[in-house]
Amino acid sequence: MDLLSLFLVGTGTLVILLSIGIFAILITSLMGKSISDPSYHPVVGTIFHQLVYFHRLFDYLADLSRKHPTFRLIAPFQSEIYTVDPRNVEHILKTSFDNYPKGQHCYEIVHDLFGDGIFGVDGEKWRRQRKLASFGFSTRVLRDFSCAIFRTNAAKLAQIVKDFAAEKMAFDIQDLLMKCALDSIFEVGFGVKLNCLDGSSEAGNTFCKAFDESNGLVYWRFPDAFWKIKKVLNVGSEAKLKGNIKSIDAFLYDLIRNKRQMPSFKGNNSDKKDILALFLLESEKDPESMNDQYLRDIILNFIIAGKDTTASTLSWFFYMLCRHPLIQEKISQQVNDVIKDQRNINDFVGELTDATLDKMHFLHAALTETLRLYPAVPIDRKCAEVDDVLPDGFKLKKGDGINYFAYGMGRTKSIWGEDAEEFRPERWLEDGIFRPESPFKFVAFHAGPRICLGKEFAYRQMKIIAMVLLRFFRFQLNDEKKEVKYRTMFTLHIDGGLQLRALSRLS
Repeated sequence: MDLLSLFLVGTGTLVILLSIGIFAILITSLMGKSISDPSYHPVVGTIFHQLVYFHRLFDYLADLSRKHPTFRLIAPFQSEIYTVDPRNVEHILKTSFDNYPKGQHCYEIVHDLFGDGIFGVDGEKWRRQRKLASFGFSTRVLRDFSCAIFRTNAAKLAQIVKDFAAEKMAFDIQDLLMKCALDSIFEVGFGVKLNCLDGSSEAGNTFCKAFDESNGLVYWRFPDAFWKIKKVLNVGSEAKLKGNIKSIDAFLYDLIRNKRQMPSFKGNNSDKKDILALFLLESEKDPESMNDQYLRDIILNFIIAGKDTTASTLSWFFYMLCRHPLIQEKISQQVNDVIKDQRNINDFVGELTDATLDKMHFLHAALTETLRLYPAVPIDRKCAEVDDVLPDGFKLKKGDGINYFAYGMGRTKSIWGEDAEEFRPERWLEDGIFRPESPFKFVAFHAGPRICLGKEFAYRQMKIIAMVLLRFFRFQLNDEKKEVKYRTMFTLHIDGGLQLRALSRLS
C-alpha cells in the first residue's frame, strides 16, 4: 500500500472515530432527559450549538433569551441554564449564594490560566483573598496612589493621541487603552512600572498578547467537549494555550522575585501602597500555602479585573461616541464646564480631583450605559450545589450550570423598556443627577457577596481617561462602513481593535 493510501485510510479512521465520539456525546447528552418533561422546559438546543455560533455567541444567546428569559442547553453530564431574569440573578448571587459556587467544572476549565485566584475559587480560598483585597481597596493610601497613576498615564495617552492627530493618522484606540490600563494595574496592583504605553517594554507587550490570546483559548473550552483530550495530546488550541501560559508564567515569576528583592519591600511596612505588597506580607505568615504559585494566580486575576474591564469598556465607549456625535459633544461640553480654560494637558490632568470627577454625572451615565450594552464580562457561570427552583419556576438539578447573562440582560425590553437596545445615557439621570439601578438588574460589576471590589476604581480611571481625551480631541471612526464585532472570550474585546482618527479641539 502506497503512502497516499495509508494517509487516506488513516484520515478515514480518524473521521470515523471522531464521528463515533460526537455521536456518543450526543447520546449521553440526551439519555435520561425527557425533553417533553416540564422540568426541562424550555430546551433550545445542546451546548454544541455554541460551537456553531461561537463567533457571535453572545448575540446567539441574546436571540434565544428574547424568546425565553430562562432556557436550557443540554450537555453530556449536566445542563447549562441561561437567565436574564433579575429575580433569578438575585436568587443566585445573593439569596442562595452558598448554593451557587463557581463549581468544579468551571474551576477545571479556568485553572490552567487563573489557577487558585479569586475569580475561579470558592470557599475559604475565596474568602481569604477577598478579605485581603477588600482591606487593600479600602485604604486612602491606595486610593490616592491609584489616582496619581491614572492621571499620569492618561496624560501619556493624550500625548500619544496628540501625535497621531498632528500627523492625521488613524490609530487603534483599543490597543492604546489596553496598554494604558496594563501600565496602571501593574503600578497600582504590584508597584511595578511596566511602560507598555510608551513602547519601551517588549516583555510587557509580549505578556499582554499571550494573556489576551489565553483568555480566548480558555473560553473556547466551555463548548469544546474534546479540550481535555487535546490537552493530553498537546495539539490545536491546547498546544497554543500551553505555550502562552509558559510565557505568562516566566514573566510573572520574574516579577514576584524582583518584588521580593525591592528595597521598598524590606524594613518599615508603612509605605506599602500596592495590593501585591499586602499579599506578600501575608505570605510570610504562611509561606507554604501562599507560595509564588499562589501569588502568580492572584496577579493574573487582578490583571483581568483591572486591565480588561476598563480598557474594553472605554473602547466600546469611544465607539458609541463616534456613532453618537451629539453625545460626544455633550460630554466634551460638560468637561469644559467643570474645568475651564485649561489648554495644557498636564495642567488639565492636575485638576482632575475627586470633587471634579463627582460633578461628571452625564459622563458617568454614558459609561454606565456602555456597560449596560457592552458589559466587560458578558456572561458568568455558577453551579447548582443542590436541586433548586428559581423564582421564575425554572427547575435545576444538582450539578447544572447556571449562567446569568449580562449581555442579554442589557438588551431585554422587559427590564429596560422598548428602547433597550438603544444607547441612551439619559436613562440613568434624574434631574441631571446620576441614579443607579439595582445591581441585580445592572450586573456589570457582579452583585451580592462577590460584587466587584474595584468598581469605584474602575469608574475613576475611566472618567479620568475620558475627560482628558474628550477635552483635547474629537473622535471619529476611520471607516464608518466597517462592522465592529466583539471577540468571544471572558471579556468583551473589540475583535481586531478599533481604528479611530482624532481631531484637535484646540486648533
